[in-house]
Amino acid sequence: MNLLAAQENFSTPWAGVPDLLLPAYGETWIMVGVTMVLVVAIGTPLGIVLHNTSNLGLHPNSRVFTTLNTIVNIGRSLPFLILMAAIIPVTRFIVGTTIGIPAAIVPMTVAGVPFFSRLVQNALREVRPDVTDMGQASGGTTLQVIRTVQLSEALPALAGALTVNTIAMIEYSAIAGSIGAGGVGNLAITYGYNRFDHNIMIATVISLIITIQIVQFVGDRAVKALTR
Repeated sequence: MNLLAAQENFSTPWAGVPDLLLPAYGETWIMVGVTMVLVVAIGTPLGIVLHNTSNLGLHPNSRVFTTLNTIVNIGRSLPFLILMAAIIPVTRFIVGTTIGIPAAIVPMTVAGVPFFSRLVQNALREVRPDVTDMGQASGGTTLQVIRTVQLSEALPALAGALTVNTIAMIEYSAIAGSIGAGGVGNLAITYGYNRFDHNIMIATVISLIITIQIVQFVGDRAVKALTR
């Protein structure tokens, strides 16, 4: 009982929680924001190539599709914590460190790109073939058909994919706290878990729940607005 009482005494006063939580929350969004820019920039064209080299695409190519499909499947096979540990040498080579925000962005991007590219592929797969055929029959080039037909028709699904991937990156950023990456996850581990700081743990859990709810709400509204 005395030990539990002593542990409770270490809890951060509620008035002092924002001083710790707000900077960590900002670090989380830096990690997620930079990662999502990289994920969208790399994952979107990868997903487009995946779809258009498949049997349902504009230019079926079994060799290219099989190669890319295998790479994507491998990238999605490893749990994030294992992936994060497995590519430590790569992370150190790219950013020169294995701790901090830059070190978290590398594995988050490696995990996010295959996931998002698969979501893009699935979104493009839902575009009706007759709409694509119409674009080709109108004399559109491959890039024009991709941009004005495939991506345009798939916008609601792509908005949903972006929402799902953003939520996944928020979750990954919390896991990245285990390597000292900063953010809400690191705060929860350093204070909430290691120091038995119940107030910090409660605050981090609530902040993450609210954040996910807001992102999902915004994403759902975007999908509704884009649906024709």
